[in-house]
Amino acid sequence: MTRRSYLALAALAWPALTAGAGAGAPDPSPNPWRLVWSDEFDEPKGRPPNPAHWTHEIGDGTAYDNRGWGNDELQSYTDRLANASTDGAGHLALTAARADGSLSCYYGPCRYTSARLVSRHKAEFAYGRIESRIRVPQGAGLWPAFWSMGTNVGEVGWPEAGEIDFVEFVGRRPREVFGTVHGPGYSGAKAITGVHDLGTGVYEAHHVFAVEWQPDRIEWFVDGIRYHTATPATVAPRPWVFNHPVFLILNLAVGGHFGGPVAPDTVFPQSMLVDYVRVYQGPEAPRR
Repeated sequence: MTRRSYLALAALAWPALTAGAGAGAPDPSPNPWRLVWSDEFDEPKGRPPNPAHWTHEIGDGTAYDNRGWGNDELQSYTDRLANASTDGAGHLALTAARADGSLSCYYGPCRYTSARLVSRHKAEFAYGRIESRIRVPQGAGLWPAFWSMGTNVGEVGWPEAGEIDFVEFVGRRPREVFGTVHGPGYSGAKAITGVHDLGTGVYEAHHVFAVEWQPDRIEWFVDGIRYHTATPATVAPRPWVFNHPVFLILNLAVGGHFGGPVAPDTVFPQSMLVDYVRVYQGPEAPRR
């Protein structure tokens, strides 16, 4: 199937959204949709991420010509079980830990290790409801995220490929979560971001984070509350670059421009516990 025919079918299959719903409206149920892909992380304790679903990206970004992962982050990502494995209680644990000095980073001996998983070439989607239930770690300097990148990133680069951040959390702002799009002319500090204050520490419990994505519209939800919407009008006159397939990314960064300095009282190791990742689409939409 060509990319063009895939996009056309996915667009036709998108179900109608609740009319007139605004910020803070109840989260529409995905029941009219079908679950087309998921990872439930129900394997026994100590298993690696499912290699049919996820690929590790390794190092400090230098090997990808993206030193510090573009943000002066401090961690080196590994494929060690200590940094990414199932916990035997239905979660995938992405764990940031202090490094032992055996790995080199762009700034010298690496201070931290962690994990970054991508579904590229294994699970790629255009449109639908993309959802995960996550418990974030606690501590200033920690920066967990669930996000996506356009599958054409190898051809056009970033941010032209379009980045959708389904959820980001930074430990220095413990009550807030962020939903963001990055595109040409609105990336990095100029990105289009919505913020939701939960009123309590986000790390205190699991929360369900989701986006509902159709051509020319993306909506962000946390625990059934819609808190952010982006459309072409939101980014105009800059281009909208979110009408093509994406792959999924889970990672736990340390430090960086957004993550901020690691506080002296931040305890390591710390884990991002992912209960599941699920993708729903309309009844006729194919999974890529």
